[in-house]
Amino acid sequence: MAAPSLQLSKTVPELLRDRPEQRLDARELALLVFETNPEACHAKREKSAWMQSHDDLIQQIVREIGAQRPVIQSKFPQVRTTEGRPRQFYWSEKTLEAEVEGADQVRASAPVIAVIKPESVEEALSEHDLYPLLGDYLATEFSVDAMRIDERRSNNRRGPNGNRWLYPDVVGIEDLTKGWHDELRQCVSQTGDSRARLWSAEVKRLINRSNVREAYFQAVSNSSWSNAAYLAAAEIEGTDTMQELRMLYALHGVGVIRLDDKNPSESQVLIPARERAAVDWTTCNRLVQENADFKEFIRRVRHFYQTGDRQTGWALRST
Repeated sequence: MAAPSLQLSKTVPELLRDRPEQRLDARELALLVFETNPEACHAKREKSAWMQSHDDLIQQIVREIGAQRPVIQSKFPQVRTTEGRPRQFYWSEKTLEAEVEGADQVRASAPVIAVIKPESVEEALSEHDLYPLLGDYLATEFSVDAMRIDERRSNNRRGPNGNRWLYPDVVGIEDLTKGWHDELRQCVSQTGDSRARLWSAEVKRLINRSNVREAYFQAVSNSSWSNAAYLAAAEIEGTDTMQELRMLYALHGVGVIRLDDKNPSESQVLIPARERAAVDWTTCNRLVQENADFKEFIRRVRHFYQTGDRQTGWALRST
């Protein structure tokens, strides 16, 4: 009796359907394929001249899962994928709009984070939970001191929607003279050349085809004043979404960061921001007048330029 053939285009969707909403990368799926279809997997290995070990077989299944992804998703639109490293697969019966709505509901029920610092990671993190993770990543990867901007600390003199999309979620300063000889630092301070790079980021729990343009243009609106503007998200669903983000980047220059909410150090800059040579100080002036947190941020930027000191406890929000 012939051994059954391994039909990944059928097996993978079934495995995902049995585990709704569970994120699995290609290797985890390959291990499940082997566990649930051992005879077909052994037969596949025996037919191959180069697969000498179990690891060779698993790696081949990983490659084939990746290659068959477009076919799988065309047949089973419930199979979704996240972008970034590693790509994850999951089964969802929700519409794209419902996924975003669910992420926003988590956000609405969460408390405001006042300090940018590493914290324990739990399931169903809210957008606010992502702020300290982004701050941790920026500090580790780019030596950026990050600070939360709380829109509730605004005066709202312009009415309920007068400052819509005005404030970024996170701002930061990068010391470009870090590690320089003191004599050179003093020289640069006299020439008037830039000694710091200002960062700004809009943070989202999920970006997919239903909200990608709104999320990106929100980042364009509230972060383009900075030297480096980013849209950061814990999940970016679908290659179509990434294609849209690349197209929008070509027009507006806001970069994209994928936050790894399980291990922030494994977060990635998927699209580097197009750096602005000069800060838009006119927009900064509006932000200073409207928001107490941003005023504190600018005060600390001024302190850095005057003294070269980023101050102890930079990440603490002003009280």
